[in-house]
Amino acid sequence: MQKKLKRRSLKSLVGARTYAVWTEMLSSSLVPDGRTHRLSPLVAAMLKHAEYVADEKPGSKNRGGSVASSLAAVSEIDDPLEAMEEIGDVVETLFVDAGVPGERVSARGESYSVIENSIAEFVRWYNMPWE
Repeated sequence: MQKKLKRRSLKSLVGARTYAVWTEMLSSSLVPDGRTHRLSPLVAAMLKHAEYVADEKPGSKNRGGSVASSLAAVSEIDDPLEAMEEIGDVVETLFVDAGVPGERVSARGESYSVIENSIAEFVRWYNMPWE
C-alpha cells in the first residue's frame, strides 16, 4: 500500500485565519473576475508574507521539505521554472483550497498559468530595472 503524500500548504506558516482570508479573497471575486497581471503580484505578495513569517519562526527553515525551507530555497533562485519545481505544489494548493483554477485560456485560445506567473513575480520581487 502506497503512503499518501501530505499536501503542503501556506496555512502551516501563516495560520488558519490568514489563510482563510487569502482563499476567500481568491475565490470570491479576484480570480473569477481578475486579470492575471494583477493577480500574480498579489499571490507573490502572499508568498513574500509567508517567507517573512518563516524568517520570524526559529528553526522553521531547517526542516527539509517544509514550506518554510522551500520558500528559503526559492529566495536564492533566479529561474522561475526552478522555483516552480520547489513551491509550485504550495501555490497550487492555495488555488485548490480557494476552489479556483490556476490555469486559464486567453482570448486568443492560448493556455497559461496564474500559478506560474505568480511564482515568476515572487522570484522577480526585487528586480527593479529602473533603479
